[in-house]
Amino acid sequence: MTVLPDLWSVGDRVLTSRLLVGTGKFRSHVVMREALVASGAEVVTVALRRVDLDRVAGNGGQGGDVLDFVPADLHLLPNTSGAVDADEAVRLARLGRAGTGTDLVKLEVTPDPRTLAPDPIGTLRAAERLVAEGFTVLPYCSADPVLCRHLEEAGCATVMPLGAWIGSNRGLRTRDAIEVIVAQAHVPVVVDAGLGVPSDAAEAMEVGADAVLVNTAIAVAADPVTMAQAFALATRAGRLGHLAGRGAVREQAEASSPLTGFLAGPDQE
Repeated sequence: MTVLPDLWSVGDRVLTSRLLVGTGKFRSHVVMREALVASGAEVVTVALRRVDLDRVAGNGGQGGDVLDFVPADLHLLPNTSGAVDADEAVRLARLGRAGTGTDLVKLEVTPDPRTLAPDPIGTLRAAERLVAEGFTVLPYCSADPVLCRHLEEAGCATVMPLGAWIGSNRGLRTRDAIEVIVAQAHVPVVVDAGLGVPSDAAEAMEVGADAVLVNTAIAVAADPVTMAQAFALATRAGRLGHLAGRGAVREQAEASSPLTGFLAGPDQE
């Protein structure tokens, strides 16, 4: 085994876990915290709309805010979920940095409430502005190789193409495009959205993604804590499979053992 330590980085953050986890949809903050711990994740994303930024900034008291239940040693990745255009995303990012003190931001611009599909133009415009303001930008985007190249050229720290519609649990429906994005990228590729079961995470990692981000599949599972453990194992397994290198894919059968000489007895040798 030659893969430990298997480090990767987002901006200046050096990480070991390749599973990023979200904080939405859990039935309680306590369950969310237990799942975060079980996942082994080092980066956790939280919607800025769910955070009491006054309290985070020290202007309010301890309460039931989601951040009270996020382990303190995790990297907080505020996201701009709910932003419908670039201006709103930039405003949310600025509020998040002022309230949390981190320069990390998961950029989301989703004007269509039916699909929650990311707006490529709005995402690129917001990314350019946020990078210029010193943010470390992780943009959630469609699985578009050309768009991902533009986001990388704009200075984004990663690209985060979707696997399927956000929250759909439909799996890696964009595999072919993800493979192209991985092949051309010079920044980490984090597959975000749509991964529904641990094998989806393993598949994304096997095709070469640097990491995956999972929220709904863990949060809505009957046992979120066990599901978080399963995603952690699958992410690791997929990464190892990628590093090991897949054998050639063949159109016809090829015996695993030699087919000649196996009937030869001692007197024939």
